[in-house]
Amino acid sequence: MALGHEKLDVYRLSINYVAWVYEKADSLNGVHRSARDQWLRASQSIPLNIAEGNGKRAEADRRRYFEIVRGSALECAAFQDVLVVGKALGTMESRKRKDELDRMAAIPSRIGGRGDHVREDQAAYIVDSDPDPDFETDKNKPE
Repeated sequence: MALGHEKLDVYRLSINYVAWVYEKADSLNGVHRSARDQWLRASQSIPLNIAEGNGKRAEADRRRYFEIVRGSALECAAFQDVLVVGKALGTMESRKRKDELDRMAAIPSRIGGRGDHVREDQAAYIVDSDPDPDFETDKNKPE
């Protein structure tokens, strides 16, 4: 039996990303050691916060966790930039994984709602005339 968050594509994508980070982190030593540790924590934060946020009932709570997911995904993208500059990660490999991070950063916003949706004022659609002139009301019933 799968839990709710395990059914989410973004959760499965984030787990695959963490697996890749573990694989890459295994070779990061020396000057890259501190980046490795922070990158691991940031990558782990993505699925952990997706799972926890998905379990929240209040929209504000869900939104807060999914914003953390977005921040962690962007942090991982920055770590990849740092590792490319430090010659510990290839540019093409990083670019491919950044596409995945972009999807991870975008999807939780749609799941959790961001509170910045465009809304129209309903008053603009109120019409003073009778919307169905064929419908008889008490005023126009024959006596």
